[in-house]
Amino acid sequence: MRTIAYVDGYNLFFGCLKNTPYKWLDLVALIESILRAQDPSSQLVRVRYFTAPIRAKLASRGQAAAIAQDKYHRALAQRGRVDIIQGWYALEGAWAPRKIDPPNKLDRVEIWRLEEKETDVNLALQLYRDAIRGECEQVVVVSSDSDLAPALRLVESDAPAIRRGLIFPRGEVEGGSKQRPPNIGLSKLAHWTRQEIKNAELAACQLPMRVPTNKKPIDKPDYW
Repeated sequence: MRTIAYVDGYNLFFGCLKNTPYKWLDLVALIESILRAQDPSSQLVRVRYFTAPIRAKLASRGQAAAIAQDKYHRALAQRGRVDIIQGWYALEGAWAPRKIDPPNKLDRVEIWRLEEKETDVNLALQLYRDAIRGECEQVVVVSSDSDLAPALRLVESDAPAIRRGLIFPRGEVEGGSKQRPPNIGLSKLAHWTRQEIKNAELAACQLPMRVPTNKKPIDKPDYW
């Protein structure tokens, strides 16, 4: 079953990679391992990775973070079977209500608002186009963003023969901690759902510390 996976990079990072040693993630290997467990007949033909370049002046590690992200993108591209589709970040001044109880919309403070642009719409449009064109027999979305529900709903309606899978990019809960419930609305639009990504899976699916290229090799960032 020819499969294309659509990865929401922002969701993946903040869902199960931030503050972990697993950022140098081999997306192809990870998704293939999940697909094998779900349905051994699945054949991953493409991973479409949707992200946006870091704004260095807002990152906790500044320019080092932007360099690390660029290294990762180049290493992924070298891996093969990965398309990196980039949106962008908009930074603008705005006014927002102060956090008080009860809320008072007249009591506002000036803030910086950082918004990721085009990522969701790029993912949704690419997903729908691939399904309509018959580029695959199964689509797998790696995201918990409810904004993608309309795209899945249209695929269900307009390309019912296409199987729909959903992987929630959530790390496993350790100890007695509770995790917020999964997105039930998205799950209802999928034939199957994976509720979390285990640390052991992330650890087993890492890119080589040094990724060879035709020119200078790409080394894993030191602080990753």
